Amino acid sequence: MLRFLVFFLCVFTLFRASSQELPVVRDTIRELDEVIIKAYAYNRQLKEIPASVATVGQQDFQRFNISTLVPAMNTVPGVRLEERSPGSYRVSIRGSTLRSPFGVRNVKVYWNNIPLTDPGGNTYLNQLDPAMLGSLEVLKGPGSSLYGAGTGGVLLLNSPYPERGHALKAGLQVGSFGSEQFSVSYEEGKERSGHQVQVMHQQADGYRKQTRFSRDVINSVFRFETNDNQVLETFIFYSDLFYETPGGLTLNEFTTNPKQARPATATLPGAEEQNAHVSLRSFYVGVSHEYAFNKRLHNQTNVYGNLVNFKNPSIRNYDHRNEQSLGARSVTSFTQNAGNVGITLVGGGEFQYGFLPVKSYENLQGKEGALLLDDETDVLQYSIFGQAELRWKKISATAGLSMNGLRYNFHRLSDAGSAPEQITYDPEFMPRLAFITTPGKNVSIYGSLSRGFSPPTLAEINASNGVFNRDLQPETGTNYELGARSEFFRILKKDITFYYFGLNETIVIRREEDGAEYFVNAGKTKQKGIEFSVNYNPVLAKGRLVNKIVVWSSYAYNHYRFGDYVKGQDDFSGNQLTGTPQHVWSGGVDVASRIGLYVRATVLYTSKLPLTDANTVYAESYTLPGFRLGYDHKRFEVYVGGDNLLDKSYSLGHDLNAAGGRYYNAAPARNFYGGIKVNLAF
Repeated sequence: MLRFLVFFLCVFTLFRASSQELPVVRDTIRELDEVIIKAYAYNRQLKEIPASVATVGQQDFQRFNISTLVPAMNTVPGVRLEERSPGSYRVSIRGSTLRSPFGVRNVKVYWNNIPLTDPGGNTYLNQLDPAMLGSLEVLKGPGSSLYGAGTGGVLLLNSPYPERGHALKAGLQVGSFGSEQFSVSYEEGKERSGHQVQVMHQQADGYRKQTRFSRDVINSVFRFETNDNQVLETFIFYSDLFYETPGGLTLNEFTTNPKQARPATATLPGAEEQNAHVSLRSFYVGVSHEYAFNKRLHNQTNVYGNLVNFKNPSIRNYDHRNEQSLGARSVTSFTQNAGNVGITLVGGGEFQYGFLPVKSYENLQGKEGALLLDDETDVLQYSIFGQAELRWKKISATAGLSMNGLRYNFHRLSDAGSAPEQITYDPEFMPRLAFITTPGKNVSIYGSLSRGFSPPTLAEINASNGVFNRDLQPETGTNYELGARSEFFRILKKDITFYYFGLNETIVIRREEDGAEYFVNAGKTKQKGIEFSVNYNPVLAKGRLVNKIVVWSSYAYNHYRFGDYVKGQDDFSGNQLTGTPQHVWSGGVDVASRIGLYVRATVLYTSKLPLTDANTVYAESYTLPGFRLGYDHKRFEVYVGGDNLLDKSYSLGHDLNAAGGRYYNAAPARNFYGGIKVNLAF
């Protein structure tokens, strides 16, 4: 109740302050100044970057329901963000979902250039509220040359920074299935400093049974320029997340009643009976220090610490973890220009250490029973990297190299007399070569060759079947890319990429009859693809009612196949990669008027995809149209919207190779939302 009183107090104050003002319209879909891309330390405009990089900014988030990152992320070709139940994110960049029954794995995630992915290879992306993000960059393909071990891509998440002045902002959104989101923030921007404090609450009853969700987050971002050469930043958040897990359904259960949770069977209880859920509390502190020795030499050093309390009563057992991790990342760059020739040298390293114990108990209807397993694991992961870029006239070439290592110390305390064990993966050298040329003023052509190294995560070595898998080998792969970008008078922008990624020792998931997971190496995969995006923003005559139109579209063609993959007597070589659709398309139109009214219409299409390595079961294709209609004033914004307008039954996140055919996690049916945001600047 308190949050509603605070919100309406802000609204009342707002209208009192602006009652004598005429409406001042903010163009809600105006293109911002050209975005500077931070990926691979280039720090330049996208058209100058020799890499497959996509950005998702505020204009993308504001096309959709603000309670989730899913639809905005899924407009990026090659990216698939799934939500098996509210709060349960899973990210795939070019087919990396194979290793993720849940959570985010094999995708390295950074929060304001500081590692968010823990040393064990897992990322709790769901601990972040969407309101904490100002923008994000998606790096497709292996990023090992600069971002440590991994083959599934990189996400660079960035906080919004306050503008000059003071502002009190608040927002409230409500919607179908009991969804509710509230946020309030105070921002202060000065000449040499900026500070933002956010308090956010989100909750929902959920479309299915056993899908109740709630999240509370307190977030603080502080930036201070001590002098012309030095910047200090701190990033602190506390997140308290709870969500129920309904479990997978068979096709018959999904068709008959998609709202139900996983029912009991002759051998296992159901999700409701076991009170299956996840409770995640985390406290994260990051500090960043930038120092410019002169105009050519620059260093940024970041350190972080993270405490996580994780509880997961599932159908089979009750896992409890108290994880502690810390790390540091330091990058030094040197730039020298002489006439038409420029060179940039980048060098640095990243270090992460984590103590990641887990205790597994019997699950007695959501309470801890008898102890089953008591494991202690500490993880040490490091990366040392260097990169050189040479620029000459209209050509730029980049060469990068990293050395990546990983060590696990494991001890099963619950086995009497057991001795500590160690798994060490020998350091691997991962190169990256790239070039870009600009044959015309508005056209650039780029290409790259990169290697990726991805050792098994802790959750894959010590999976839910309780077996410590010493035989699981790292993935290695080589990625080839060729792409082109064009821009005509900032009206029409196009981007197309062709790539081939060959992966060896591919890690895939297996499930036992009781639902326990384990992982195996599945030989090779061959991943060929095309990614295309276009953005049309015509110049309209002044004085018209409609003063802004943006038409956008993106498409990904994924020709992903298993190479040499034999399991027992079954040969899956040549089969389509499990869990990856062959065609994904999205598009939309944004229209804004001079008086503040706007409408944003979107469509997302996903083709059918295989649910088993044998390709004997497929999920159907689906099309999801949506809209958002609103009025944007200088001081406030009101809006309504809807998703899945065709009321399509589909699963947004399947359980691949699931025992008993329990592949389906039903996504919400047709749903609507509405909200208001206020901005009291002073």
